[in-house]
Amino acid sequence: MRRLFVGSHIVHSNERTLAMVKPDAMKRGDLANIIGDIEAAGFTIVAQKEHQLTVLQVEEFYAEHSGKPFYSALSSFMTSGKVCALLLEKNNAVKEWRALMGPTSVDVAKETAPGCLRAKYGSGQTENATHGSDSHISAAREAAFWFPEVSGSKTRRKTTKTKTKTKTKN
Repeated sequence: MRRLFVGSHIVHSNERTLAMVKPDAMKRGDLANIIGDIEAAGFTIVAQKEHQLTVLQVEEFYAEHSGKPFYSALSSFMTSGKVCALLLEKNNAVKEWRALMGPTSVDVAKETAPGCLRAKYGSGQTENATHGSDSHISAAREAAFWFPEVSGSKTRRKTTKTKTKTKTKN
């Protein structure tokens, strides 16, 4: 939570973070259940967009992972079906979303946090149902990638525009 000082009053404002439901969960039809869990955890969904990523979009979004041993499998997986990007808002949104997702490894998630999203909906190391920003800096960059019209960023994706569904709450 950020605290803004306005005159002699403290105004609290929520943080935002980027969440993504990955192709494995989308193909199994888990989106509605995941959204239900997100809302039950007290998050507000500010914007939502379903989209089939291209290889170029994956290169841009996951640029920090380029060249790592798992990158090729990640790229193939993330282009294998639709994803659903969500702009979430809540106090301590980055930290709270990461806690709700649980450990990256589905096996570890099932053992240590059986109620988390990855334990409930994930099926493998890469096929772990959800993605989440790992820091405030990543959250701002990732939100601008998916939702430049909402995030306040003037930055647009460098890739070709495609048809998407956007749901915005004010």
